[in-house]
Amino acid sequence: MGRLFLVSLEGNFYSCKHCQTHFALAHDIISKSFQSRHGKAYLFDKVVNVTVGEKEERNLITGVHTVVDIFCVACGSIVGWKYESACEKSQQYKEGKFILERFKVLGPDGSLYMEAPEPNAVGSDVDDV
Repeated sequence: MGRLFLVSLEGNFYSCKHCQTHFALAHDIISKSFQSRHGKAYLFDKVVNVTVGEKEERNLITGVHTVVDIFCVACGSIVGWKYESACEKSQQYKEGKFILERFKVLGPDGSLYMEAPEPNAVGSDVDDV
């Protein structure tokens, strides 16, 4: 394995909740209106210090999209996904953009987003995607 080079961001940025590796600047947020299995998710124009997984088609709320999962380059945690392509013309603005799941990253002030637990929920068998 070679030497790991990380991009350091200045200003208000989102980072890995496990290792604090920088991912994206707050001013690169396109939308905060997205959802993931763990709650809120933000659409970003640019993200750094991530690697990508294999392309796959997913049936998401807004239709079928070709996506790749994105992982923290330092610790390997899955932190969201990147839109490669969208079938619906109205969704093509997402192509090449990144989703960071708010549950999996620290906010610009170092805050951790916690989804509200479901009443009477003890655990979950949902995959961590």
